[in-house]
Amino acid sequence: MLESHGVVYREQRDWDGPAFMALVARVIADFLADHDPERERAWIAELAGERVGSVFCTEESARVARLRLLLVVPRAREMGVGSKLVDECLDFARRAGYRQVMLFTNSRLASARRIYDAKGFELRSEARNEIFGTESVGQELWLDL
Repeated sequence: MLESHGVVYREQRDWDGPAFMALVARVIADFLADHDPERERAWIAELAGERVGSVFCTEESARVARLRLLLVVPRAREMGVGSKLVDECLDFARRAGYRQVMLFTNSRLASARRIYDAKGFELRSEARNEIFGTESVGQELWLDL
């Protein structure tokens, strides 16, 4: 997961490698060190035995889940992998008893935003920021389950 995020975002978004990799590594490490399997999960999508995507569902609060680190590698895009990963995350959040799912994304991630919009996520806030060496607009999205 860590390597895939680093490669994809460096090549496609020109995001600063060390800062971005540190963030992704922290999310993964925190999950591995202290996740509640009844309330939190991670999925890795495979295609013909090759890892092509991933997503996390983590606990934001007792009622709110957080979708994190959705990624589909370029060669597997337009195949429904991202949509399926988000479906798995949302289905799990419902079964785990969450009432809402939230996420943070970036305006430059148009393909991910199309998936979130199709699932019914609504924009709650956005703000200009400079993230990982590029100017962008951070977006907070929410979905009632």
